[in-house]
Amino acid sequence: MYVLGLATTQARSYFVFFLYNFMTMVAAEKHVHDLPEDCICTIISLTSPPDVLKLSLVSSTFRSAAESDYVWNVFLPSDCQDIARKSVTLLKYTTKKELFLCLCNSILIDGGNKSFALDKSTGKKSYVISAKELSILYGDEPDHWNWKPVPQSRFAEVVELKTICRLEIQGKMKTGELSPNTTYGAYLLMKISDRSFGLDSIPTEISVKVGDEEFVNTAYLRNPRSKKEQLESLFYRNRMEILKSRVNKGEEGLPREREDGWLEIKLGEFFNGRNGDEDIIMRLMEVKGYHVKGGLVIEGIELRPKH
Repeated sequence: MYVLGLATTQARSYFVFFLYNFMTMVAAEKHVHDLPEDCICTIISLTSPPDVLKLSLVSSTFRSAAESDYVWNVFLPSDCQDIARKSVTLLKYTTKKELFLCLCNSILIDGGNKSFALDKSTGKKSYVISAKELSILYGDEPDHWNWKPVPQSRFAEVVELKTICRLEIQGKMKTGELSPNTTYGAYLLMKISDRSFGLDSIPTEISVKVGDEEFVNTAYLRNPRSKKEQLESLFYRNRMEILKSRVNKGEEGLPREREDGWLEIKLGEFFNGRNGDEDIIMRLMEVKGYHVKGGLVIEGIELRPKH
């Protein structure tokens, strides 16, 4: 977040530190009541949501300003009311602050096929596109994929790969739905079942394309804690080296464990500018190994701002 042209987090922190101490001194000298509330609102709206909550502790006057709709409207996206109306469950709020806090807790929208949340520290948008909204090769064929509910998922159903040779998953979104002037990362949310096979025999190709710009890399669909997959990788090392030669070279990323119990693989990142409404195309493909694979569980693709 930029504050009075301060482009770095460190510079903004100095500004907030100065502002907080200045406000505290003003309050202590009893001059705070001489400042119009709209002036205080304007000043604290230049900070961030956590900073506003902190500044509300300075005095009752600042507390009143920190509750104002003017301040919290600055942190809310312009389409926040439309997003609230898309919620599967009715959101209860009477102030802009309450709406902000409601949207910071992940809500299901678009018939339960997407999840939306605001970043608590910046007010930036994030989405999770459910597996139902993704384009999955043979995704509607029960011989290849199994749609099922999973208690740990935010969505009604996830999809598990039974067996397939060509693995192709694609998600789409418009840049206009995201926060402007923000760097975003795209992540595949997944699990790897104990019965998985063939998933890490060859690196998977991943990409994110926005307009004419494309980020391309490779990753292994491997559970970081699975000893079974580590042994298979060791046993089939020679064959895997041959298969790897068919794939474009990359950093060969690995899944990362999340706090919610899922794994995520970073598909790529991009800067979302202020103008235009371009397609964001996110892909994961493994079509060069010509071998069967199974046991991959897909929840969706997350787009979230990079800190």
